[in-house]
This record gives sequence, structure tokens and C-alpha cells, in this order.
Amino acid sequence: MPHSQNLLLASLASDDLALILPHLRKERVEQHQVLFDAGSTVRLSYFPLTAIASLVMGLRDGETIETAMVGCDGVVGGSSALDGRLSLSKCVIRLAGDVMVCGAKELKAAAKQSDALLSLIVRYEQTLFAQAQQSAACLANHNIETRLCRWLLRARDLARSDNLPFTQEYLAEMIGASRPSVTTVAHTLQRAGMIQYTRGKIQILDGEGLQDAACECYEAVKMHYQQLLGHNRRPSS
Repeated sequence: MPHSQNLLLASLASDDLALILPHLRKERVEQHQVLFDAGSTVRLSYFPLTAIASLVMGLRDGETIETAMVGCDGVVGGSSALDGRLSLSKCVIRLAGDVMVCGAKELKAAAKQSDALLSLIVRYEQTLFAQAQQSAACLANHNIETRLCRWLLRARDLARSDNLPFTQEYLAEMIGASRPSVTTVAHTLQRAGMIQYTRGKIQILDGEGLQDAACECYEAVKMHYQQLLGHNRRPSS
């Protein structure tokens, strides 16, 4: 079943899943697609299967900073089931792919009937808050190279692929750095044999080396997820 590719949906008992299964539909989302804006009413919740979404905060000068990355491990717009009707951040698709979509009203109704579903959403929202806190600490204290390594590893885990279709401009936006700085770091990582970069495409060649070079935030985010949700198996294909 397609929904089993999402860890949250796959972790639900059949009775709890049955409450939302009739309301789930599979959709394709494209890179750069905006699912909702900051301050907007959230009407849909998205459970990524193969897509990756970013929650970003915009600044007055037009710059945006990523606060959390969500893929097959979670849901965006899940707070709508908790009466969080207005989004505090913008949600943008970073990697095109498939998602399971559920109406916010339907998800909220199901959560009211299932303590397990409600608890799952609450705990996942906590992981997003932990990601946002970790991102803030990372931006303030870690250099561009370690931040880029952390971001590439996180994207690889969610994409389940060593091949990532991201431009350097894109990466600069995500880690809060200038494009020239990202270009310099990418060249350094390429010379070290960790990645291979061609226009708009990054291939991870040495995941262990990349992990050694990444800041502590990569492991910290994984630890928060494990502590709060307690499942770390990969979803089925």
C-alpha cells in the first residue's frame, strides 16, 4: 500500500489507520511548489512518501531560512489536527515526489477518535520543534562546511538516495549561507572525495566521511526523533 512508505502512517495500528485511510489520496508534488504560506489557514495535511518538504521562515530582505525538513518520516500541516489552524512557517517542496494528502478537518476528526493518532501527531510536532531549535543553534554556532554536510546527510536519508537534485543556490538558501561560500565548500568536499557535483546535481560518494565532517546536529535530530517516536525502521517501498 502506498501509505506504508510514510513512517508515521506505517506505525499506526490498523484500527487507528482505518479512521483516516478513506480520506487519504495520493498526489504528486513538484520542486519549488508551495504547500502553504506563513500565516495562512492550513486546510490540508501532507504525509510525504518520496517527496521532501522544508518549513522555512522568511525575512524582510527576502531571505529565507529553513527551520525543519520533512520527508517520509513525518507530516506537514499535522498541527491542523491540534487546532493549529494558522501556519507559523512557509512549506516548500524541496524534492519532487509523492505525498498522501488528508483534509485538515478529517484528520482532526480522526484524532478526536483515536488517542494513538493524536499522541503520534503531538509527538511528531515536538520533533519539528526540536528540529527548529537545533537549526537555530546550528546556524549560530557551526561553520558552513559542517552545516552543509549535515543538510546533505539529512536530505539523503529522506530521499533514500545518494543522488540529490539540488543547485548550489538552493543549498545556500537552506543553510543560510552565500552562494560563493557554498561553492567553495562544495569544491572542498568534492576534492576530498565525499561528493561529486555537476550542475544542479549532487552525488554523495562517501557517506561516512560526510558524517565525520558534519556537525553534531545531524545526530541530534535523529536522536530527538527516536526518543519521541521510538521507531527508526525504513518505510517499505
